[in-house]
Amino acid sequence: MADGLQIGNFARIDKALRTGQGRGMKLLVAEDEVRLAAFIRKGLEEQGFIVDVCHRGDEALELAMARDYDVLVLDIMMPGRDGLSVLSRLRAAGRAAPALFLSARGEPEERVEGLNAGADDYLAKPFLMDELVARVRALMRRPGGMLVNVLRAGDLTLDLLQREVRRGAETVELTTREFALLACLMRAPGRVFTRTQLCERVWNYHHDPGTNVVDVCVQRLRKKIGDDPAAPLIETLRGTGYRLRKI
Repeated sequence: MADGLQIGNFARIDKALRTGQGRGMKLLVAEDEVRLAAFIRKGLEEQGFIVDVCHRGDEALELAMARDYDVLVLDIMMPGRDGLSVLSRLRAAGRAAPALFLSARGEPEERVEGLNAGADDYLAKPFLMDELVARVRALMRRPGGMLVNVLRAGDLTLDLLQREVRRGAETVELTTREFALLACLMRAPGRVFTRTQLCERVWNYHHDPGTNVVDVCVQRLRKKIGDDPAAPLIETLRGTGYRLRKI
């Protein structure tokens, strides 16, 4: 594989990233170059995205079939399975998350092949991270997509694009993890999420029965949104997990 990001660009890209606006939405990055994948992950997380990373095409297919992602960023040439066949399988299975291909090759034929496989965009290496972020944002803004920008539960609103939460007229300041947790619950009101599922979606690791990271975050979130203990929006199901009450 050809080099992705040039070393001399790192400082300039980092500066551009820190001026961006986070979103708290979940992405899958499948890239076999470990160093490049780590840099992409760091850059996207600095923008407020929640990012899963894998380095093989078969792993990407497994993750994208098992989890719901807002955008897929797929390298074309990967071991195990190439990005084209990963996306073709996902589209055949009805998985419609917007997808952006990365590739060291820039031939028009490859771009056409990627678009025919179901890709929404294509970015040739080497690239600037701010361009990748801009293209991901553009995919999220496309009309007719699968994303809803503003989630509502009574007088609680969450704007995914502006990364803003309001309770009535009051703005609620949340951390990236708190925002991602609330977004996860608000996307599926009435659905019960186990602690394991929330750990995978928000913290990107499997739940350790000995940790209370989910419970602590829920407590902080309830306090910040002014949840009424007598009729909470975020309900606890003992021994199971949490759900957002349907209104």
